[in-house]
Amino acid sequence: MALSKSQLKARIVSEMQAQGATASGKHSWVNRMAEAIANAVVDEVQANADVPVTGGSSSGTYKVK
Repeated sequence: MALSKSQLKARIVSEMQAQGATASGKHSWVNRMAEAIANAVVDEVQANADVPVTGGSSSGTYKVK
């Protein structure tokens, strides 16, 4: 499964709301903050994560997409 910035953002918003944050209203930063966090996390994982496969015909190291 590929990483999804939009799905991660939705999950972050949901978790923040569960902690009492309000995602609506002109002064709410929940959606903008969730998008920034999701973008940074997905970009970092895709840029730096490696998955080692140690056996079989597909053995080697692969990047996360």
